[in-house]
Order: sequence, then C-alpha cells, then structure tokens
Amino acid sequence: MNGKEMDKKNGAITFSDPRYYTNRELSWILFNKRVLSEARDKHIPLFERLKFLSITASNLDEFFMIRVASLKDMVHAGYTKPDIAGLNPSEQLKMLNEATHDLVNQQYSTYNRSLLPLLLSNGLRIIEHHEEMTAKEAAYVDKYFEENVYPVLTPMAVDSSRPFPLIRNKTLNIGALVKKKEGKAEKEGKAVKEGKAAKEGKAEKENKTELEFATVQVPSVLPRIVPVPSEKEGEKVVILLEEIIERNIEKLFLNYHIVCTSPFRIMRNADLTIEEDEAEDLLKEIEKQLKKRQWGQAIRLEVEGGIDKRLLKIIKDDLSIETEDIYQIDGPLDLTFLMKMYGLEGFGRLKESAYLPPQPVPELPEDCNIFDEIRKGDILLHHPYQSFTPVVNFIRTAAKDPDVLAIKQTLYRVSGNSPIIAALALAAENGKQVSVLVELKARFDEENNIVWAKMLEKAGCHVIYGLVGLKTHSKITLVVRREEDGIRRYVHLGTGNYNDATAKLYTDVGMFTCSRQIGEDATAVFNMLSGYSEPRTWNKLSLAPLWLKDKFLYMIGREKNYAKAGRPAHIIAKMNSLCDKDIIEALYEASAAGVKIELIIRGICCLKVGIPGVSENISVRSIVGNFLEHSRIFYFENDGSPEMYCASADWMPRNLERRVEILFPIEEMGLREKLMHILEGELKDTVKAHVLKPDGNYDKVDKRGKVIYNSQLEFSLEAKAAAGLGKKAADDRVFIPEIHHE
Repeated sequence: MNGKEMDKKNGAITFSDPRYYTNRELSWILFNKRVLSEARDKHIPLFERLKFLSITASNLDEFFMIRVASLKDMVHAGYTKPDIAGLNPSEQLKMLNEATHDLVNQQYSTYNRSLLPLLLSNGLRIIEHHEEMTAKEAAYVDKYFEENVYPVLTPMAVDSSRPFPLIRNKTLNIGALVKKKEGKAEKEGKAVKEGKAAKEGKAEKENKTELEFATVQVPSVLPRIVPVPSEKEGEKVVILLEEIIERNIEKLFLNYHIVCTSPFRIMRNADLTIEEDEAEDLLKEIEKQLKKRQWGQAIRLEVEGGIDKRLLKIIKDDLSIETEDIYQIDGPLDLTFLMKMYGLEGFGRLKESAYLPPQPVPELPEDCNIFDEIRKGDILLHHPYQSFTPVVNFIRTAAKDPDVLAIKQTLYRVSGNSPIIAALALAAENGKQVSVLVELKARFDEENNIVWAKMLEKAGCHVIYGLVGLKTHSKITLVVRREEDGIRRYVHLGTGNYNDATAKLYTDVGMFTCSRQIGEDATAVFNMLSGYSEPRTWNKLSLAPLWLKDKFLYMIGREKNYAKAGRPAHIIAKMNSLCDKDIIEALYEASAAGVKIELIIRGICCLKVGIPGVSENISVRSIVGNFLEHSRIFYFENDGSPEMYCASADWMPRNLERRVEILFPIEEMGLREKLMHILEGELKDTVKAHVLKPDGNYDKVDKRGKVIYNSQLEFSLEAKAAAGLGKKAADDRVFIPEIHHE
C-alpha cells in the first residue's frame, strides 16, 4: 500500500479519484443557495430576509465577473485540463449555466411569491410597474423626474454617425427602439415612396430600417429607491428609479416615437491580468488594468422578461453575448437594491433585534494601558461579539507612545474612512519607523488600496506594494517598544482584515501577545516582505507559501498514524473554503484510518462525505447566519495533547501556494478553552447550521429531539455577560509559560 490507496477485497480505493470530489464552482452555487434559504426562511424577520436575498445577488455578480469569466478565458485559450472533479472548463461552464439559471429563478420566485406580498401586508408597497400608479402618484413621480432625474440623464442614440455606446460593467440601463416622427412634407414624400416600394415588394424592409436603438443609463448617483407619498394612512410607497425613467423616456427623445423599452444590465470580465514580472511600476500597472474592467468582455446579460425580440437582438449582437448567457428576469434587475431597502425607517419590528452590538473586551478595560495588559498574558478577541476598538487603540496608542520605536503592519482590505490608516499616518508624523504592506492586488479593493498607499507615503510611511507573484493575505501588526528591561515586541495576529466596518459583520478571531518567540517571528515576517531576508528557522509562526501546507499535511498525517495505533485521533477545522486536493486526500486517508474529522466550512467544499471506506468519519457543516463566518480555527487531538491554531488561510491552493499567509498557535490554556468553546458551539448549532449529505446537497439540521441552539446568538449574549464581569474576568486569565525549544 502506497499511502494513496487502501486495500479492499474488490481492489483498491484511490483517494484521488475524481468521483470523490465536488467541482469548486458548483459547490459555490450550493453555498449561495444556502444564503438564499435564509431569505426563504419564514422564521427570520422579513427585512433580514431582504438582506439575504440582496447578498445572493451581490455574490452572483462577483461569481460571474471572476469565476465564470476565468472559465470562459480558459475555453477561449483552448485549455482542457480537468479540475479535481474531472470536469474540463467547457463542461464546467455547461453545468454552471444550468445551475445559475436555476438559482436566478429561485431568487425571483422568492422575491415575487414570498417577499413582495409580505412587504405589502406589512405596510410597504413597491410600485412594480409605472402603469399601476394612481393619478396622484403619477403626478408626483413625473414632477420628481423633471426636477431631480432629467438634468442628470444622458440619452444616447445609435445611428451611422453614433456607434453603440460603451455599456459599463454592472450599470443598469434602459434600452429602447425608437422611430423618428415625421412632419407633413415627410409624410407626403413617404406615401409616394411606400407606393413605389410596395410595387417592388420592399415595403416591409423599409419599415424595419426605420427603427433605431437608443439607451440611457440609470444614474447610480441618484437613489434607486424613491419614496412616493401614500394615499393610505400607515402605508409607505416606493418606486424604483428605472421605472420613473421608463415612464418619462419620451421626454429624452422628443423627435421620436417610443416603440418599446426594457431595462438591461451586463456583467463584464473583471479578472485583472497583471504581468507583474514585466511591470516597471506595480502601482501604475494596476491603475491601468483597473480602467479595463469597464470594457472587459461581456459575459452575462440581464433583461426584463418579455423584452421585444428586436430590441434584444440589437443588444445581444452589439455586445457579442451568447444566447445561454442571457437571463430574462421576472422582476427588477439587480436585487442588491434590497440592501438599501433595509434602511427604510419605520420597520424596526421587521428587523432582527436579538443580537447585541460588539461588547468591550474584559481583559482591556477602558483607559487601560494596553501594553501593560498584554504583558499580563495573551489576549484573545472574538469579533463581532467583542469590539474591534482595542485593535484600533493598539495602533493609536503606539502612534502616540514616546517609547514606541516602530510599527509594522500588513493591510489587505480596510474601510473607506479607516481609523487605522489615520493612526499609521500619525505615527509616521510623530517620527516612528512605520512600514506598511498594502496589498494592491486585493480584488475589488485595488483602487481603495492605491489611495491609502499614496496617502501613507505622503505621511512618511515606508509602503511596500506586496510581493511579485503573491498576494499578502496575512493579518499581522508588530509594535517595537523600548522598555526598562530592553526592547519588547508586541504583536497582533488575526484571521480577518484590519477593517473596522466589516469587523462588525464578520466573525473573526484575533490575538494580542508579547511572546518573545512570536515577536522574533513577526520581525522575520516583515524583513522577508520588505527585503530578501528569510530566517533559517522559525519559532512559532508557520507561513505560506513556504511550508504551511506541509505543516497541515504533517498534522493530518500524525492524526492518521495515531488512529492506526489505536490512540486518540480527532480533527476539528473551521474555515471559509476547502478545495485543496492534497489536503482533501490527506483527510480521506485519515478518515479511512479511523480519525474523527469535523469540518465547519461556510462556503466552498470540494470534499464529499459518506463515501464507504473513504469519508465515513467526516462530517461537514456550514453556518449561514446573521454574521458572515470568516474565522479559521484548527484543532488536532495529538494523542491527548491537543494543539490549537488560528490562521489567515483557508485550505485552498491559492492560500497555501500563492499567498503569504500566517498560522499561529494558541498556547495559553484559557485562550484554548475559548477557542474550543467556539468550535463546540458551532458543532451543536441547530438553527443556522446546514449539514452536507452524501448526495452532495445541504440540509438544515433536523431539530427534532434536539436543544434549540443558535451559536451566533449565544456568542453575542456571552460577550455581554463577560463584559459585565469586567475586571474579574481579566484577572481569571490562565497564564501558561512559554516552552523554549533548542
């Protein structure tokens, strides 16, 4: 037996068999369906269901712009190599086409059949079609158009002198077929002309050529949701901006008859191609590539259901869209507007109120000296249940502290008005040595990060633009401080971005430490990122792409060997996605050897469960709830001496082979107990958990005979209780001395 096979009576099981894997893209569709299931769940407050439906639309947009676009590029390039499930790009596209059309149908079935009637019965009426308005509503809408919308619009006609305009990516547009109005002389001349044409059998052709195409973009600078005064007490009425424009479109083309109109929206290939090795200036190269996103290849066209066939043909031909990439929509295009709907006032009763805002961290009381507190022992933060403010204060305090000599930090995604950026700039102005790695290749945050990078440089920070060929996805901050007993290094490590906005929505784990060994490793990380210095040995941190994958494979293999020897063997792993073939093979081998493997995977999972002799000991669950599960936590039983880790990396090839990622150990007993509590809570969730079945589908947990347990809600309540304990909770921390290895 060679480690890849397990002997059976009827031959051998090869763990790399494509039948044992799920295609990555189809697994993502299943994830988005789990999000959609929350929008369909009648037990969830109505406005929360709107948010979930909006999220499915936003997710699908990004999926097309990146994943579908990438597959289309592969097909055009003649790339035929199969994925881990044995499907080549052409086969994947065919399957995805069917799956995405089905998903869109489910989205609009949810919107039309479930959410719209419920909104109406709860006092919110959405005017679906402008023809349905009362006289008073119509008068208000027309006046709104004249005063607020008309001055902003740019109508564009297409003829021999005006080519088909650039339709920008993700914009909402209204297409129209128009026919030029005729004066008296023109009518008389046309009658004579038609008489001659009729004799020659050309009348039908002449009539066709009279139709012209025109379009107008629905301006994103104006609110898409427009309130309309209601004639009923207690009722709120809104109409979408495109309906207002469509109703008044003849005012944009005064010399034309409007034959037909229809909203349409396109998705373009937004997967940037950056030749890093050849780029003299990475920042300028990315700026140049960003502009191309607006006119990348059109890969998806959404149109209103029932669109005039002549109008559709013009749009389809000019955009070079294939028939299978056209989505005829039964409802408003681009359901992301529902996120804005959530902000309407007066519907608090239809929103979730059980979850509490982020709570103070007991170990870091208000007005404490954060460095003093970290010296008492490592501190674990669990966001968004606990506040992200201590992380911001860590940088702010360091920026002002006269004893702080240097601050070094990696930034992948930050908020629009980031307090961390402001603190780093202040530190540089105060004379600190500030080094910041700003990852310019963070997808869809490239432009934002370019702005921050330039601002930090102006403030005097040393800015690094990432490494050639790699994305720096690790989340680490190093503060070097002069103290009475010498230089001490304080480190923050996390599973999530340094983004104060998403820290209120994403579940992540972070740790403050002043461990000497981790401090040395942190210094080595930044020296490696800013130069070419890589230490011969590392103390505690494990890095990708250097040897993190090998460490994971080693720890999985270690559990397998313990199981074979009849000793305790157990793996619990929580992450966003699992699609690395080598990791999955190792998990299959461990399962076959008897290791109990419990996986908590929010999104993509290419592993299959319940395969006889392969994955019978593996369970997979996905938590889809009020917050986006984003933390990466790993537990290995290790023959009764458990090891626990947190990381910035998922078990994906891109994380393990093409990114700079960090895995860090959690060694203090009290912190390990907190992490284990998080894992155990999610493993017993009976409200927000979806369980992967052997047939490849996910089902909600069967609650019959089980205690109702919502892990996210429980963590929220526990954070409140812990904050109430205050100083006692901080004093009860268990400190485990460092074990120094030669």
